[in-house]
Amino acid sequence: MKEEQVILVNQFDEQIGLMPKMEAHEKALLHRAFSVFVFNDKNELMLQQRALSKYHSPGLWTNTCCSHQREGETNLQAGTRRLQEEMGFTTALVEKTSFIYKAPFDNGLTEHELDHIMVGYYQEEPIINKDEVESWKWMPLEDVRQDIINQPELYTAWFKIIFDKFYQFINISNESNS
Repeated sequence: MKEEQVILVNQFDEQIGLMPKMEAHEKALLHRAFSVFVFNDKNELMLQQRALSKYHSPGLWTNTCCSHQREGETNLQAGTRRLQEEMGFTTALVEKTSFIYKAPFDNGLTEHELDHIMVGYYQEEPIINKDEVESWKWMPLEDVRQDIINQPELYTAWFKIIFDKFYQFINISNESNS
């Protein structure tokens, strides 16, 4: 099986090349990525616990799903594809914002991503892919926020960054007030 390629980008999200995923993480090169946040009608966020076999951040809690776009794939197409692959369902997604972050890991790899944040709504239970996801749960957004403060070691680096800097984009309860 051919190793997955990531899309290398500049700070303006313009594609500048392709590279095998592991090589990009070894060299800490900026590449395109996405993070999907799915809510239910109670304003609870569907969290996933990453599979214990993941090469970085195994067993940590994070947003509903995340990954990398494939060449020629829009952000929304990529989010929809990966939501189906990891969580076993699809739903309409809306892109909210994007940001660049860099997070080194203990294994020598570094995530350096231009991450596109997408939000969707779903009411059912997912059918998780156990190769990708260890577990899942619904959690009120404010409880997630407090748990990240109390137990930051349980969450992925990008998830903590998103909560710290981009909370207003994923807090859907504020949308009805605007």
